[in-house]
Amino acid sequence: MSDYYPLHFIDDPIDVIFDTPPVREKAPPCPNAFVWQEKTYRVLETLEEWHDYDRKGRMATNMRPAHIEAAASRGSWGVGRFFFRVRVDSGQIFEVYYDRAPKGQKQKKGAWFIKAELGET
Repeated sequence: MSDYYPLHFIDDPIDVIFDTPPVREKAPPCPNAFVWQEKTYRVLETLEEWHDYDRKGRMATNMRPAHIEAAASRGSWGVGRFFFRVRVDSGQIFEVYYDRAPKGQKQKKGAWFIKAELGET
């Protein structure tokens, strides 16, 4: 199994492309492609995927104890990120993620980002 190390930290917004629209928008699968800096990258392989439902900042203390365990395993509205480590058609490896947090009235569904380009050992 390969290990990965960061080549470039990016953290820019991206537009994603799905060959088939996701069944659940707030818990999406890995995209089939994404557009970053006006270039389209086709995902050839999903190397790894994981999610993070940790509540941060004020959100970490605003939930009843009875609901904390359920939220930690499946998230709650607007909380959580879905991460994907992917190999694209250019041969590069990127880490992309979907952030479920709404970004205001015009963007209630969250947003996609490219976190970093990675190297492989």
